[in-house]
Amino acid sequence: MNREYTRWYSPILKRDMEALVFGQGGYPILAFPDVQGRFFQYEDCGIIAALLPGLEEGRFQIFCVDSLDAESWCNADIAPARRIQRHEEFEAYIVKEFIPFIRKRNRSTHSLTVNGCGFGGYHAVNFSFRHPEMVKRVVGIGGTYDISGRLDGFYDPSVYFNSPFHFLPELNDEWYLFYLRNYMEIWLADGEKEESAASALGLSAILTEKQIPHGLDLWGPETGHDWADRRRMIQKFVV
Repeated sequence: MNREYTRWYSPILKRDMEALVFGQGGYPILAFPDVQGRFFQYEDCGIIAALLPGLEEGRFQIFCVDSLDAESWCNADIAPARRIQRHEEFEAYIVKEFIPFIRKRNRSTHSLTVNGCGFGGYHAVNFSFRHPEMVKRVVGIGGTYDISGRLDGFYDPSVYFNSPFHFLPELNDEWYLFYLRNYMEIWLADGEKEESAASALGLSAILTEKQIPHGLDLWGPETGHDWADRRRMIQKFVV
């Protein structure tokens, strides 16, 4: 199986960013790590090993992006307004640098899948809903989709537009709704015993109200957020 490490200086973020690519064909998957996770998290936590047959057969290719949570959402040393600004710089990096990086290595980007676990699930869903023209399929596992409580009470339009619980109910732009209703396959997965399951249920209700097709996959009460459970979930959705 092909394993490629890469690193480049990001003009947008003004720092080096690293990534890992696994596989060499099939449809591309953009993988966000869990909170403050690094680009090697999917490898270290056994996700890549769990998906090895499909990678070796060339059914899909995984692009593991690095996280910037430590400089944005989780950076208590800077003002909340700067935290959300840094997150939006990270999103600009994904759009203007990382997606083009994927396109150079995989010609099937019209079928891009975006995936993440935990806070990576938030990143995957939030990014996909904000850029639905870029994403064919999104799988959020164990994500929390209302992030307004992560910024010490700070709330402004940038927070609103990065919290699916808030911007989606009031979304009336037909361009966005067309892609969400007709183009993107949406999956929300979680374990029933997890607090985040309420977030998945709430987001599912919003999607239903907006007539946006999606799948809600709640696993039994024995399913949690450990990586063994996440491996099983990802194996179901990455085929």
